[in-house]
Amino acid sequence: QVQVVESGGGLVQAGGSLRLSCTASGLTFNDYAMGWFRQAPGKEREGVSCISRSGGRTYYADSVKGRFTISRDNAKNTLYLQMNNLKPEDTAMYYCAADRRWFDYCSSSWSAGGAEYLYWGQGTQVTVSS
Repeated sequence: QVQVVESGGGLVQAGGSLRLSCTASGLTFNDYAMGWFRQAPGKEREGVSCISRSGGRTYYADSVKGRFTISRDNAKNTLYLQMNNLKPEDTAMYYCAADRRWFDYCSSSWSAGGAEYLYWGQGTQVTVSS
C-alpha cells in the first residue's frame, strides 16, 4: 500500500521561510519523478516544482523560481521543498505527488497540474501573512 505524507506547513510572515517534507512508502521511490503542487481556495491546482528520479533535473514554476528549491533524498524516500522569501500569494494547500517515469526527467504534466501523477498526499497548509 502506497502512502505519501507531507509535513512542514504552517503560518509564517511575508519574507519568511518554510521547509516542506514529503515521505513516500510502499513504492520504489527512485522509480518516480516527484512534484510539489498547490491549490488555493477557489483556484485550480497548479504545479510548483518537479524533480527527476535521480534529482539531477529540477523544474520550477515562474512564480517561485529563485525562491523555492526542490530536492530529494532517495535513501530516505523523502522529498523536500525549501521555500524562502514567502509571499501572501504563496498561501495554499501544498501537495506532493509521484509520477512513474522510465526516464530521468519530469513530464510536462507537472506544469499542468499533475493529472497524470499516480500517488498523492493529503496536503499541508501554508499560510503567509502580510
